[in-house]
Amino acid sequence: MIMGRERGDGHIGGATRTPLHAAVVLSITMLIAACGSAAAPQDPYLWLEDLDSPRVQAWVGDQNRRTLDVLEHDSRYAGNLAQATALAKTSDRIPMPRFEDGAVENFWQDGDHKRGIWRETTTADYEAPQPHWTTLLDLDELSRAEGKNWVWRGADCDPVTHRRCLISLSDGGEDAVSVREFDRSTRQFVPDGFTVPRGKVDLTFSDENTVLIAREWRPGEMTVSGYPYIVRQWRRGQPLDAATELTRGARTDQLSTAPVVLDNGAGRRLELVVRGRTFFEHDADLLTATGPVRTALPAKSDFAGMVGNHLLVSLRQDWVLGATTYPAGALVSVDADRLTTDPERPQVTPVYLPGPSESLSGVQTTRDHAVVTSLNDVRGRATVYTSRPDGTWSGTPVPLPDNATVDTVTADPTGEHAYLSVTSFLVPTTLWSVDTAAGTARQVKTTPPQFDSSRYVVEQQKATSADGTPVPYFVVHAADMAFDGSNPTLMNAYGGFGISQTPSYQATLGRLWLEHGGVFVLANIRGGGEFGPAWHEAARTTRRQRAFDDFAAVGKDLVARGVTSAPRLGIQGGSNGGLLMGVEFVQHPEMWNAIDIQVPLLDMMRYEKIAAGASWVDEYGSVDDPAQRAFLESVSPYGQLRRGAHYPEPFVWTTTKDDRVGPQHARKFAARLAEFGDPYLFYEAGEGGHGAGADREEQARTSALEYTYLMRRLM
Repeated sequence: MIMGRERGDGHIGGATRTPLHAAVVLSITMLIAACGSAAAPQDPYLWLEDLDSPRVQAWVGDQNRRTLDVLEHDSRYAGNLAQATALAKTSDRIPMPRFEDGAVENFWQDGDHKRGIWRETTTADYEAPQPHWTTLLDLDELSRAEGKNWVWRGADCDPVTHRRCLISLSDGGEDAVSVREFDRSTRQFVPDGFTVPRGKVDLTFSDENTVLIAREWRPGEMTVSGYPYIVRQWRRGQPLDAATELTRGARTDQLSTAPVVLDNGAGRRLELVVRGRTFFEHDADLLTATGPVRTALPAKSDFAGMVGNHLLVSLRQDWVLGATTYPAGALVSVDADRLTTDPERPQVTPVYLPGPSESLSGVQTTRDHAVVTSLNDVRGRATVYTSRPDGTWSGTPVPLPDNATVDTVTADPTGEHAYLSVTSFLVPTTLWSVDTAAGTARQVKTTPPQFDSSRYVVEQQKATSADGTPVPYFVVHAADMAFDGSNPTLMNAYGGFGISQTPSYQATLGRLWLEHGGVFVLANIRGGGEFGPAWHEAARTTRRQRAFDDFAAVGKDLVARGVTSAPRLGIQGGSNGGLLMGVEFVQHPEMWNAIDIQVPLLDMMRYEKIAAGASWVDEYGSVDDPAQRAFLESVSPYGQLRRGAHYPEPFVWTTTKDDRVGPQHARKFAARLAEFGDPYLFYEAGEGGHGAGADREEQARTSALEYTYLMRRLM
């Protein structure tokens, strides 16, 4: 459960804080911060921030040998690995589709295609029980021929012929990619086509012979967080360096300045540039014949597609236009003609307005309709919206199974066909075909069961956080479970960047945890998007302790209800969820007996200087701001580790190729635990990027290590 992109009363260093005590601690810490960094002790493990120096490589090698000697020699590891690998290699899964020029394409990995194949078929054939696929590109063959470990990062095809595509490939799973132009008709890379060397890049076709591209044009022309901010227009046959500059952001921006092309499927396109001043605030400029023109779209909003002349925009802030306020969390329609002729005075119409327990999840557009998925008390819904002649929109609910997660998959911009996925903890994922004109849906594909789910039930409960806020969570357990505190329980959460955590069918969790008598808990803590932008805002920057308190409250509620007890309670989270694990490790070591810390942020005093960390200042705060620095110091897991605190043994793992969060956090955390003489397990995979492995087999090995660790600690 690793996610990509990215407070009330609690505990600091094991001491309970009252509001007055918290204020005193904050004031003292701000005073110390104001005195300068000279008073701060030198970090003895800065050398572990070198990515791959010989000294670091030797340290990582020693740590890996120590950990693997423990986990791989456990009697349960071989069985865990065999089951995880078998699940990873199976071809008995749904090949999730993507529409391209009326055809269906798919990227597929299984036991015969470790790195994967990019393939296509017709829509009618795709819905047959056994589609006949045509392979466009085989990454296993390409990797063997070129001596690389290519990882698929997607294709952007030209909007006119749909024949030429820009293929992005990562070596080993890092965020940086190499780009090459590919011809779908010849199934070959285009000689002398558009080619971009390895780097972080944003690009898209403007037409079949023109590309809009942002990259590092000269050394150092990147934002402080390592993203491109200069956009150029690149014409076919032109050297890359000769591309014409269109616009630029600034080096101080947190995210990239990137081109965006929106197409309604009928030949109408809008070309824009989005400048990421912060992680959540953007400027949107229209590209016109006379240059970029600023629009009046709100800073916290996102493009969601085009239907006819309607530009769909999702709002993460209130948008006040005259006497009308469009609330945060809404989906609105902006008249594209009006936006082009008068970008400062857009014509706006509401499409979806969330209720008090609702939030917008996803949007896909067909030729004449918008398919919107949403959450109602963390339960999925889908609605087809249609524009009326008077400019307003009407919604038709899509009949789908209840008490499940509903996600958009793809939609045909030239027709009325869309696909949705439906999943839950105990029901395998199914794919539904939606006729948006008729408002009907039918199931077309399903995943066969991978474990016997008939033995289990799902409950949705609520805990009360430190400030009185109800926090919902799901519990998956055997129907005949005794509420006597003896059940091995694994609890997961994320709590950041407005990302919602919803039920999903996980075969590995079922086989390696539930079938061994385990209980699984998913907590919907603040910082996520389960209840809209306000749920996220409630735990952003110096309010983040609320998310940590929410998580602890769920853990306490599980114990109070007799689901489990501290010796049987383990927790797990990755990326921002890895930060959550680190905080719970230092704030509540007595509450957990296993902590699975995945590709984490842990040194919050230096996170801005590691990998892409500077891009998340809008989420976490900055050490350059005294109040934010004081809060970051008070919760930073690396800085809050204390000698003699009696921590439970954690499993901390990362990858060398993680160029998003970076392996440095996990390394330094483990080194500090070693210095204090505390037990820990540390593992660093060589490849995988910001994830568990570069391919499904590597991911299976990581899963086997995790569940072996959890079984050792909790079963």
